[in-house]
Amino acid sequence: MLKGARERWVRTGGVELCVAELGDPAQPTVVLVHGYPDSKEVWSEVAHRLADRFHVVLYDVRGHGRSAAPQPLRGGFTLEKLTDDFLAVADAVSPDRPVHLVGHDWGSVQGWEFVTVSRTEGRIASFTSLSGPSLDHFGHWIKRRVRRPTPRRVAQVVGQGARSWYVYALHTPVLPELAWRGPLGKAWPRLLQRRERVPSNGYPTASLPSDAAHGAWLYRDNVRPRLRRPREDAYAHAPVQLVTPVNDVFLSERLYDDLERWVPRLTRRTLPVRHWVPRSRPDQLAAWITEFVTAREGAGDPGGPPAPAPTGRFAERFGGQLVLVTGAGSGIGRATAYAFAAAGARVVAVDRDAGSAARTAEESRLLGAPAAWAETVDVSDEQAMEKLADKVATEYGVVDVLVNNAGIGLAGPFLATTPEDWRRVLDVNLWGVIHGCRLFGRQMAERGQGGHIVNTASAAAYQPSRALPAYGTSKAAVLMLSECLRAELAGQGIGVTAICPGFVNTGITSTARFVGADPEEERRRRKRTARLYGLRNYPPEKVADAVLRAVVRNEAVVPVTAEARGLRLLHRFVPGALRAIARVEPPV
Repeated sequence: MLKGARERWVRTGGVELCVAELGDPAQPTVVLVHGYPDSKEVWSEVAHRLADRFHVVLYDVRGHGRSAAPQPLRGGFTLEKLTDDFLAVADAVSPDRPVHLVGHDWGSVQGWEFVTVSRTEGRIASFTSLSGPSLDHFGHWIKRRVRRPTPRRVAQVVGQGARSWYVYALHTPVLPELAWRGPLGKAWPRLLQRRERVPSNGYPTASLPSDAAHGAWLYRDNVRPRLRRPREDAYAHAPVQLVTPVNDVFLSERLYDDLERWVPRLTRRTLPVRHWVPRSRPDQLAAWITEFVTAREGAGDPGGPPAPAPTGRFAERFGGQLVLVTGAGSGIGRATAYAFAAAGARVVAVDRDAGSAARTAEESRLLGAPAAWAETVDVSDEQAMEKLADKVATEYGVVDVLVNNAGIGLAGPFLATTPEDWRRVLDVNLWGVIHGCRLFGRQMAERGQGGHIVNTASAAAYQPSRALPAYGTSKAAVLMLSECLRAELAGQGIGVTAICPGFVNTGITSTARFVGADPEEERRRRKRTARLYGLRNYPPEKVADAVLRAVVRNEAVVPVTAEARGLRLLHRFVPGALRAIARVEPPV
């Protein structure tokens, strides 16, 4: 039983369904439908996060949890009967208003049926689908690829067929029931924890063996008939939000390639997780459901035009996520904040210059960020960074993506570099990264729902230079820190990336220090360096694009610019050449 939930029983089609409710019934109703082999408790973490704003309804599908099983089982789990169940629940909990439907796995398969049959039209305000396709859409997807085969299409069908091995197993008589009531039922919780990284707090429930045994009839009653004869009119009559876990071992992303044909009002989201999203990413899922439902309610008319959506290249991945960028007042930091904003992320712009941070936050909102905040902090100040981390967690939430970008330039020979020079460059370039990783990385780890850390290093991290001993040392340390942290946090679903730009046209050259030079000579060198970077004219926006792409792909080390990639290759295969280059006097 869900903590704090009110329970009722709804009778439909000869069975009684156990229905749980949270939140204020006067608020919009969100109905959560579970999949196989789950019960409604799979939604407990998401339900409690939604209950402050919505009337949240969960029910055990017939034959699962505390709901009665049909007799006989054969023929008792057809999509037509499951639709009857849904309508009975919707009429009981929200008789006068349409409901917002959310389904996972077989709950999503059911949801696609509900949102595409005519008898439910007007009862569903929106549908959020996770890890479960429409069987009708799936059937047409297969037929199109078989009728007009290409090597890619054949590979897609074969690949999904291999992923669906369990479907064939569930069609065998008796054996699935014996397995679930025996060794598989006992081992399943451990398998979920190890393979899916699903926490074990109250899930799965003790009813798992009977739930899984009864649920096998979901497949037997529906899969073959629908794939053989898919409906031609399976068009969605409500807006749909599709959340795709890109690491799902059971379902290929390619299943949804043709979905716009069936869903005129479609919003796509992606997450770098496996199948059981309601347990592994409840915060992000609840945020997306809240945003989607609120947009529909705000439209006034469930059949009206969809709410504006972010249009950036990475909107599917970062929409609604919380991203913090240090050094966001200019250059690569500002461009990165703008790129995340265009992808629909919420942005925290951190810089030691209050005005610059404020401008970045303001522009981020104009570019598409649902919210953006400016914070004035010197990243080298440990106490200031601790206060920032506490404030962000309290007021904005746990950061999903951290970009440690703040840095300063320092050039000149080693023997002319004072201890104070060393302290300053290491305090900002290295300790600023350490503070960010330690404070925000710990929050990510404690939340237990993954995340990503991006540390801005440099091509100077692997290219020795007689002119950059202090700067190169600081960036080499950032690179090694990133590699070590990536290994440590991988088991917690947190990725770490080191970005290594080459010559990028930013303002760092105008503030860089040149040790061993008098003020006039330092001004001349800054001007000369800025001119050289200007001639190269590699824009910071391209680095920002590489940052977002690296997070999506979970890349470890990303050289940016042609010279950075070339130096990286030399570092790996011809290190002697780099040492020879390091002896060359720089042209400034």
